[in-house]
Amino acid sequence: MDDFVVYILFSPSTGKTYTGMTSDLITRFHFHNQKSTKGFTIKYRPWIVVHVEFFQSKKQALERELELKSGKGRDWVRNFILPKYSRISES
Repeated sequence: MDDFVVYILFSPSTGKTYTGMTSDLITRFHFHNQKSTKGFTIKYRPWIVVHVEFFQSKKQALERELELKSGKGRDWVRNFILPKYSRISES
């Protein structure tokens, strides 16, 4: 069973992305969109989940999160994930 999720959020109103890792995506998503009172994600609400990857270990998930936050990872997100959502940000 997969226990950890690396996720990418997209803010249609600003075009910003956020990459994170959790063991409970639904709860974490609610915190990003509603419950958090401080931090990066509150400034760019609402968020939508645009990509998820599942991992069996926390170590694997953390490694992938760091990879996605690197220059190459951000390029991959910009070139392969976000084009699917460009219409949303133009609305």
